[in-house]
Amino acid sequence: MSQQYLKGRGAQINTANRFEKHVNDPNPNRYLRDGATQIPTKIIEVQAKTIINKVDSPDLPFSFSMNPYQGCEHGCVYCYARNTHSYWGYSAGLDFEQKILVKKDAPRLLEDKLKSARWKAFPIMLSGNTDCYQPIEKELEITRQMLEILWKYRHPVGIITKNSLVLRDLDILTEMSKHQLVHVAISINTRNEVLRQYMEPRTASSFSRFRTVQKLAEAGVPTFVMISPIIPGLNEHEILSIADKSAKLGACGIGYSMVRLNGDVAEIFEDWVRKVYPDRAEKVLNKIYDVHNGALGNSEFKKRMTGDGNIADIVQQQYKLAKKKFFKDRQIPAFNTELHQFFKKQQLRLFY
Repeated sequence: MSQQYLKGRGAQINTANRFEKHVNDPNPNRYLRDGATQIPTKIIEVQAKTIINKVDSPDLPFSFSMNPYQGCEHGCVYCYARNTHSYWGYSAGLDFEQKILVKKDAPRLLEDKLKSARWKAFPIMLSGNTDCYQPIEKELEITRQMLEILWKYRHPVGIITKNSLVLRDLDILTEMSKHQLVHVAISINTRNEVLRQYMEPRTASSFSRFRTVQKLAEAGVPTFVMISPIIPGLNEHEILSIADKSAKLGACGIGYSMVRLNGDVAEIFEDWVRKVYPDRAEKVLNKIYDVHNGALGNSEFKKRMTGDGNIADIVQQQYKLAKKKFFKDRQIPAFNTELHQFFKKQQLRLFY
């Protein structure tokens, strides 16, 4: 472990912002004062014009997403969403997890859209980019307010998170699940707590996430486990173990995706792996090169999520075996998109 390692953060550097003329300070340790070992998180309120985003990707099972937060304090070092922070004038590195942009008007924007006569119900993914249950949500409760509006308008929603804070909203999720209006995906890609603490420093522990799967399933909320991302050389051997435990705790299904280090994330991850696992760094990086045809990232539809080559094939075979062995005859129930339209028709009758 490098003595320069910054505890409590995933990224150890600030990469340059390609949209800015100035260069971000690459050394975050410069900001530490008086013996401090933690760089404080800064919450920045922004005024959003819209909250529902159209998603055009054949690799994703949803067409719309919502993100009440930009940037994520969880600090997952591999996170593809890091690159979006550059559009806001920040670095994809430490800035992404230290400067969190908050859309406090997200609930109002959501309600304006849902009550519009033009809006037709489609499942929306809450957290398509950054985690809607990251630490600041405990204080601000923006995600909870959005769920209250979705339930009010009987609108379907999917959630993906790495935080057990989702259990706080079990009252709403339970009611929505009775009408097939919600699915929850819990991301679990390792049972190794040492690896998890370095790779995803401010997320819930793997134990807590498995417990969250169990609590959601026991409450009747359709729960899915995403074993994502798979990072060859670090966690690919854990697929069957995670799948087995998830099934025993009541998960309806599993999914996976291969790590892809596009844009600035490649520099951030390489710096991280060389500091945390100096003796394994070359092996890990070479395996990632192998699954993406000589690159650390891949933007090609149909291949970017699964990779190519022998290592990618072995991972896919493990995944298929896990599904067959532990999730046979299990499936996620379809979303109910009719209830929202019925609700709006009933509301309109009140004006006649």
